[in-house]
Amino acid sequence: MKILTPNQLTAYERDGFLVLENFVSPAACDQLKAHVATMIADFDPTEVKAIFSTRNPGKTHNDYFLTSGDQVRFFFEEDAFNSDGELRQSKELSINKIGHAMHDLDPVFNQFSRTPELAALADDLGYKHPLLLQSMYIFKQPHIGGEVVFHQDGTFLYTEPQSVTGFWIAIEDATLKNGCLWALPGGHKSGLKSKLFRTPEGTTRFETYDETPWSDERAVPLEVKQGTLIVLHGLLPHRSHANLSSQSRHAYTLHLIEGKSHYPAENWLQRSPEFPARGFS
Repeated sequence: MKILTPNQLTAYERDGFLVLENFVSPAACDQLKAHVATMIADFDPTEVKAIFSTRNPGKTHNDYFLTSGDQVRFFFEEDAFNSDGELRQSKELSINKIGHAMHDLDPVFNQFSRTPELAALADDLGYKHPLLLQSMYIFKQPHIGGEVVFHQDGTFLYTEPQSVTGFWIAIEDATLKNGCLWALPGGHKSGLKSKLFRTPEGTTRFETYDETPWSDERAVPLEVKQGTLIVLHGLLPHRSHANLSSQSRHAYTLHLIEGKSHYPAENWLQRSPEFPARGFS
């Protein structure tokens, strides 16, 4: 099975991203969204109040986050709590994301993530031994969905050589109003700017190689309909603005690496030896 045409592969090599419309059926997207709703209904938010924020990564550097590589855990929006530490609104409208191993631990996510089409797409992109390393269900909540600054996935999922690719699937329509992705065409050719790694003390810090800021002027919005899959090169700078609208923007992301690449032990996301990453089978 072939997914990508030669012209699409050329465009991906040029731009660092590729938009594939109607890749996932609306019914499959709705089924995943409904399943997530049941997961949230069963989740007790008093158990943990971990806040995910790319504007201040230090807030997430705790055991709950750093040990989530082979778990299913819930992370709240930065503005979800008031000054007393209480949720401003219902938990359903307060969670930023769920991560990071639903594709291995949850049967519904496993089925959604390991389709013949996704396996064929990875094959078209040149993967010989693809490993599904990380999954995230991202909510981008109405009114409080936080900004995600320009970043490269290779900063967070570093391999030698670079091999990470992101499959970003629109579970709902993504628009300018509700915080669609923005990308810098060709930005993946400039190399890796930084790497996030664990310190021996159990914290994390960035190692910076290039402090040159990315240019907003060159960024293009990726407004897409439900079921669209966006392929993101691991070195592509991409971002999303805050969602100040009344419409949520649910998305599911799956990150692949090449199994023959070296995955350093100091990467923030680690899995236990008893629970290694696996491919599409």
